[in-house]
Amino acid sequence: MEQRRENPRTARGHLFGCVFAVFLWSVASAQIRYSISEEVNEGTVVGNIAKDLGLDKSTLSDRKYRVVSSNADPLFHVNQNDGILYVSRKIDREEVCPQSSTCLIHLKTVLENPLEVHYVGVEVLDINDHAPSFPDKETTLDISESVLPGARIQLKASRDTDSGHFSVQHYKLTDSDHFRLEIKDKGEDGKIPILVVKKSLDRETAGRHSLLLTALDGGKPPKSGEMNIIVNVLDINDNAPVFSKDVYSVMLYENAPVGTTVIQVNASDLDEGSNGEVVYAFTNSISQRLLNLFDINPSTGEITVKGLIDYEEKDRYEIEIQAMDRGFAPLATEKSVIIKIVDVNDNAPEIEVTSFSNFIPEDSRPGTTVALISVNDLDSGLNGKVICSLSVDVPFALSPSLQDKMYSLVTKSPLDREKQSHYDLTITAKDAGQPPLSSEKTISVVVSDVNDNSPEFSLSPYTFYVTEGNNPGASVFSVKAFDRDESDNALISYHILRDGSQENKLASFLNINSENGDILALKSFDFETLKTFQFQVVASDSGTPSLSSNVTVNVFILDQNDNAPVILYPVSSNGSAEGVEEIPRNVNAGHLVTKVRAYDADIGYNGWLLFSLQEVTDHSLFALDRYTGQIRTLRSFTETDEAEHKLLILVKDNGNVSLSATATVIVKLVEPKEAFAASDVKSAAKDDEENNVTFYLMITLGSVSVLFLISIIVLIAMQCSKTTDYTSKYLQETNYDGTLCHSIQYRSGDKRYMLVGPRMSIGSTIVPGSNANTLVLPDRRRASAEVSKYLTCMLI
Repeated sequence: MEQRRENPRTARGHLFGCVFAVFLWSVASAQIRYSISEEVNEGTVVGNIAKDLGLDKSTLSDRKYRVVSSNADPLFHVNQNDGILYVSRKIDREEVCPQSSTCLIHLKTVLENPLEVHYVGVEVLDINDHAPSFPDKETTLDISESVLPGARIQLKASRDTDSGHFSVQHYKLTDSDHFRLEIKDKGEDGKIPILVVKKSLDRETAGRHSLLLTALDGGKPPKSGEMNIIVNVLDINDNAPVFSKDVYSVMLYENAPVGTTVIQVNASDLDEGSNGEVVYAFTNSISQRLLNLFDINPSTGEITVKGLIDYEEKDRYEIEIQAMDRGFAPLATEKSVIIKIVDVNDNAPEIEVTSFSNFIPEDSRPGTTVALISVNDLDSGLNGKVICSLSVDVPFALSPSLQDKMYSLVTKSPLDREKQSHYDLTITAKDAGQPPLSSEKTISVVVSDVNDNSPEFSLSPYTFYVTEGNNPGASVFSVKAFDRDESDNALISYHILRDGSQENKLASFLNINSENGDILALKSFDFETLKTFQFQVVASDSGTPSLSSNVTVNVFILDQNDNAPVILYPVSSNGSAEGVEEIPRNVNAGHLVTKVRAYDADIGYNGWLLFSLQEVTDHSLFALDRYTGQIRTLRSFTETDEAEHKLLILVKDNGNVSLSATATVIVKLVEPKEAFAASDVKSAAKDDEENNVTFYLMITLGSVSVLFLISIIVLIAMQCSKTTDYTSKYLQETNYDGTLCHSIQYRSGDKRYMLVGPRMSIGSTIVPGSNANTLVLPDRRRASAEVSKYLTCMLI
């Protein structure tokens, strides 16, 4: 209540004071008022104060009429002579009266003596001398692209120091599809420009907008000020990364080294900042197998080789990759990268024997399939094209099959196991790559035996020499055959051909071991009754059917000294070897008294007889020829010589163990007449005896001749059937002197053998182990065929 009572009093006091002050001001300062435009030149007349105030111009100087100002550089001054107010310097209204719509400058003029104060008001009128200006020549606005249309952004207003109508009256904005300008009038604060978004912003389409804002004053012509407005559209993560290509496809050689660049993908994001930073990676759907083979650089998008790339394992890979930005809510884009693997020739052909017969019969026809062979090359194209070949000089060939990369190993010529029973066939497979790769496989083919070879004897014919007097039942010789087949086909059994023919009649005395071919004689041979014979041995294999072959075996009986010499003459009536010879006493030296005749059934050295005097009455009378057995006188007889002489003759052969016989010859010396008479009587008896001897000799010669002819025929047949130089012939020696001796020549291989009697060849030598019965003769063959001579000499 008290407060209310006091307030009216206070209000009335204030009002009174104000009215009083206004009154004083009006008296003191509202005396005169001038107006002047700003920016007038120095010395411009503002007004005649003395005239307008009614002052005496003549006293102005004396009374020191002046303008009182606290400013060191006053704007106006009064001329004390004429009382005119002048401009002291250029007046800038905006400087003198900033932020004021009316610029009134109050001047206090003073006169002294007496003191008078006159107030003069000078209104500085504004001229359009200032253009509008913005605080910044350029301003930048950051506006999110997510801002909605209608959004308002207040801009900084332009300032114009001019006032009134010359201040900023209007704003103008360059044309824009996304912005427009609104002006807000704030009275004394001027007009404020407002930037309005009229269309949605897209940073990816236009990330920056450049606008020009123009402020215009009210002058005529108006002055303007400009400000560049840079609108940066702030990004939001509204764009996913986009790959530069729709399809990524690349060729990659297999076996590429680790670290090899396969391809570099590139994705761009229209956003900016972290929203536009792209990171590359494989998608989550990629398999671990691909992760082991490939790697991707998250920053550059470079895909590199990480593991072993093998065309044969897989020739094409499709990798899902993604490009993701780093926005708060990241966006990602996926893309497939197709990697086609290019084959290189890194695989050698593989050879596989799918069906194989280790054994093939030797009688297989050409074209017989031995094996089926397949070849495979994991490479492709020319790298996988395979050419197969087989070792040279083999009776096999590779025949292409109807199925690709299949071959048949077939025979191309007849097989012969006996020539070659085993083949190591090398199959070479070579591809057509560059450089070509090849592989080899060796298979062994064994040629199985068929019974296609007859047994073959090691010799044909066989010739054996058997010493007479062999032990019955003992093995005397052996034949051997071989069969070029094998197993049962080469298992040979022997038997003697017994066909009952005359030639094989002696085969009954022989037996053969069927397993080893040893031949046993069942009887003892006697050279004197059998000198040679032949038979045939058959060798048969155990194949089916069985094959066999024959061989002729020629057997020659070799003589042994098993016969003692037989005295043929002299022979007495009682069968003893004793005879009486009568010769005339008057015979001269060298007279043939008689001839001791002897025979040895053996041949060679065993049948070679030598004569010697064992006992004689007078050694000076008679001499005995060592080889012929002739007894001759050494000298003429004398009267003192005895009428009867006894000579003991020893006849022995030349065997290792000599056998001998003795003969006694009694020589009687008679007178010539008695000798003639006795010789007549004796000659008759002697003729009978000689006739008997001749008969025996004829039988012997006939037998030897028959044997000789048989031997010639056999040996000629053998010579014709065999190229081996073998001949055996018996020839009779016509010049014999009473001693029957035999000489047989034969050949075995490159040596000639001779069984000789007394007349032994000078160049002959005794063969060791022949019991001095066999001599080796020097080979005197000419270039043409040699004929061996077999001589039989008989001693009469």
